[in-house]
Amino acid sequence: MKKTILSLALVTLFGASAIANPIKKETKEVKTSESTVTWKGYKVGGSHTGTISLESGALEFDGEKLVGGEFVVDMTSINTTDLEGDYKGKLDGHLKSDDFFGTANNPTAKLVFTKVKSTGKNSYDVTGDLTIKGTTEPVTFEVSVYGDKATATLKVDRTKYDVKYGSGIIGTAKDKLIYDEFDLVVDLQM
Repeated sequence: MKKTILSLALVTLFGASAIANPIKKETKEVKTSESTVTWKGYKVGGSHTGTISLESGALEFDGEKLVGGEFVVDMTSINTTDLEGDYKGKLDGHLKSDDFFGTANNPTAKLVFTKVKSTGKNSYDVTGDLTIKGTTEPVTFEVSVYGDKATATLKVDRTKYDVKYGSGIIGTAKDKLIYDEFDLVVDLQM
């Protein structure tokens, strides 16, 4: 009987404390026009760089601690920044084609945070589900948050999303080889 009364008293005490101090989650929408996503793809003998636009995005916080996030990327906005003229037009068109991202049928890509672990005051290890061309695979990366700014760097293996053009795993000639991983550098403004 005494244990039951003590248990009820503890539940009442801590239950009331939880109600008095609820978790304060805040969603901060990303200013897509002020944020940048830069990509870099590598090939034998060089690389190409460019940008891609965010369609929407938000980070979720519990107080000042990052706890979640979700982003949609406009795949039709793929833009090569290291080339000009016909070469730029050809590469942009090829990246949008079914050989690569097939943007006519897959106009967006999506990233949803599934796990966020604090590694320091402003630093986090994040695991998320990245969907490209209708295929969802987990990715891990680091995020740093400073006030209304956040940065992240991701390495993505394109072959996991059925983007295999020029990949060494399907027997491409060495001088035409395009490495499977590409980099994304993300700078967010909220």
